[in-house]
Amino acid sequence: MKQLLPSLKTAKFLTVLLLATPLSACDALFGKEIARLPINTISTPRNDAFREVSLPLKKDDAISIWSDMDLSYQGEAPVRFQVLILKNGAAFQQAELDPTNKNVSVGEVKTTINGKTDWSFSGKNGEVRIPENATYTFKARLVAADNPTLKITKAELVLKK
Repeated sequence: MKQLLPSLKTAKFLTVLLLATPLSACDALFGKEIARLPINTISTPRNDAFREVSLPLKKDDAISIWSDMDLSYQGEAPVRFQVLILKNGAAFQQAELDPTNKNVSVGEVKTTINGKTDWSFSGKNGEVRIPENATYTFKARLVAADNPTLKITKAELVLKK
């Protein structure tokens, strides 16, 4: 019985090691999340739903911008993230990103039945190169064309390094 105990400890250690390996491999492939902006609502003239985060970043950092979405609609429902990036409080860069236009997609499920689309995904939409050490603020909001059937369950902008 005493000889069995070390092998159980070894088996537990190997199991933990094997489970951790895929997680670190994902970071290497897709980047490590450094911030998440849970916007989760569409901005309107009466309700401007900005979210923001400030991060100290270093020269030559490559920041990937991802969208994590869960939405449903009938017909067409174009959505866009409008992103303003400030460097030490001053305007640095701005962009408008279509979250459905992604060059990498993870966990995507899209179904359309009788004209109703349900779509859930996480996707990489772009990248920003950091020119110098500074504090960078990412401010974002979600805008959409008028479609009363559009339902946003989740609309988050994710920053990865």
